[in-house]
Amino acid sequence: MHKGQAPGYKRERIELEPCSVCRGKAVVMGLFYELVCTECNGSGWVVRDSKLVLSLDELVTQLSFKLQQTEREIAALKGPTKAVGPQRQYEQSNRLGAGGINYTGD
Repeated sequence: MHKGQAPGYKRERIELEPCSVCRGKAVVMGLFYELVCTECNGSGWVVRDSKLVLSLDELVTQLSFKLQQTEREIAALKGPTKAVGPQRQYEQSNRLGAGGINYTGD
């Protein structure tokens, strides 16, 4: 448990946005090589609207929340879509055809 966190309370979700200096890449181009962006501590992320930089331990937690949310969104997009109308007849097995295959009425 972290300091200042009471048991049973949810951690605050802080909205992040890409760093405006490095554009979310965490590095900037020096004269000959890439340098760690000092505006975002090399993370590529800052607090939305205020542009504040999070401490590394808080940043790890917030990025984990962001990753989990993104994974849920991807899973929802990959999930089965509910076909409607005539298309449903072709996409869902009804086991009514000869030998228990899908009968579509064609």
